Amino acid sequence: MDEPTISGVTTAPDVDVPARHFVSDTFEARQLASLEAYGDELRARSLASAADLERWILDWSELTALVGAGRIRLWIALSRNTADEEIRAAYTAYSNDVIPPWQRIRAALAQRYLECPYRHELPSRFAMFDRAMVRESELFRESNVEVRAKDRTLRARHSQILGARTVAINGDVVTVQQARVRLSEPLRATRRGAFMAIHDATARDENVMNALLDEMLATRSTLAANADLPNYRAYAFVERGRDDYTPDDCLQFHDAVEAVVVPALRERHERRRQQLGVDRLRPWDMHVDPHREHPHRPFRDQDGYVALGRKLFAAVDPRFASEFDVLVRNQLLDLMSRPGKAPGGYNAEVFDIRLPFIFSNAVGDAREVRTLLHEGGHAFHTLATRDEPIAELAHAPIEFAEVASMSMELIAMENYGAAYEAEDARRNGIALLESRLEALAWIAAIDAFQHWLYLHPQHSHDERADAWLAVHRRFTVGVDWEGLESVQARLWQNQQHIFRVPFYYIEYAIAAMGALQVWKSYRAAPREAIEKYRAALALGGTRPLPELFDRAGARFGLDERLLREVVTDLMGVITERDR
Repeated sequence: MDEPTISGVTTAPDVDVPARHFVSDTFEARQLASLEAYGDELRARSLASAADLERWILDWSELTALVGAGRIRLWIALSRNTADEEIRAAYTAYSNDVIPPWQRIRAALAQRYLECPYRHELPSRFAMFDRAMVRESELFRESNVEVRAKDRTLRARHSQILGARTVAINGDVVTVQQARVRLSEPLRATRRGAFMAIHDATARDENVMNALLDEMLATRSTLAANADLPNYRAYAFVERGRDDYTPDDCLQFHDAVEAVVVPALRERHERRRQQLGVDRLRPWDMHVDPHREHPHRPFRDQDGYVALGRKLFAAVDPRFASEFDVLVRNQLLDLMSRPGKAPGGYNAEVFDIRLPFIFSNAVGDAREVRTLLHEGGHAFHTLATRDEPIAELAHAPIEFAEVASMSMELIAMENYGAAYEAEDARRNGIALLESRLEALAWIAAIDAFQHWLYLHPQHSHDERADAWLAVHRRFTVGVDWEGLESVQARLWQNQQHIFRVPFYYIEYAIAAMGALQVWKSYRAAPREAIEKYRAALALGGTRPLPELFDRAGARFGLDERLLREVVTDLMGVITERDR
């Protein structure tokens, strides 16, 4: 079966493609004999000096990039068309036939590296690579190779379920994203109708999603048990390289959010209730602008979306606009919603050409501009480390990768005037800043729920719903859910991370606090803040988290003192701009 193409990605782009020094131009990872041959060569190669070892690591990384490229190309193709069974079959075959032997090869190479006497003579820039190899070696178990393949299959099934989901509104069948845009309509009945239709669609899949999560929990518990760890939470913290914070730090952060963010949200929600002139703030009242007769729709199609994003990137720094142009020219964007697309948005690096691909589901809503800015920040991060040949050193930890994206949202917001009328710029800016508060509370809820899930793996569906309700009510204030308890009980099912990337969510809170600090610096000294931001991005994964944050002009942490500092500043700006 030929690999499904990704428009503009499978051909040579108009930028230099990294030259291959080890793997042939005809290499195909799905030809397992060829993959094994390269793995055998690396396992057998003589390593007589630190220079030999460094060259060996570079060749290994080249092979890694090509194997990863095969997977990510198929994943992009699948997310663009979840109904295409040929693509799905190709992705499943790659996951089941290529990735397991590749994991075995990687484990053998990691062990070869750890046993090499010249490992400690490598330049200091290899310190984070060394840490990654130790972690991989600690976690690898032959018994988990097939278990991980099953987990990948379950994640793909989740994508298929969401890609097929539609919403019926007044006789029209639309995508979930197209329905959500109606939540910003000024007519309250319209908003309520869209809200209930979206959650009716969620309800139809409730049992399927619960059953899918059951399988995932069992599979992930097996991963942990096979790795001699007490639960999947412990496994995930090792796998994700969380060397700079612990599960207890996360639990303390939940307490800090309850103490600092929840009161701030109560204040903002009361302000919203008054502005809307309603007796009770309901869930369908959260996205409408109280001051508009009509919702702000700043673009209609991908061309308009791209043009708007480019204006904002150029206003921040012309270099970002030039980098964004690389994606536009090479068709590395798929931005508008359509039936069959996987939901959500992402930036994915196409590893063999070291270029980013941005995927989203836009329908023209002003909030979606933030999505393009966010994913653009990730894309600029990818481009900033494009010349780093070692994958483990090119990719920053997620906690800092999200600083790149969230900072770009906030910095570009200060330049909304380049694309919007003054009042539109002000109102959209306030909405973005309020969303930062909402996000911190939601992140705490999702993270707390995931801790509960994996520390109570044998729970029933009723216990799961009760646990979620307790968590959601802990971090939700000022919004009346009376009569909507069943909707509230399954809200967690709309969070893809729980299914697809377990325990990947607290990173957003850590990054949000870093980004809010970068934004504060930008307000004081824009040029200096941009140079620090770009310099930090260029470090990739060559430094530990605290140092990456420091280079960007921020402090790393999950403590209440830092949270209070950034929320106090945030609330001050919101209050000033909302007068």
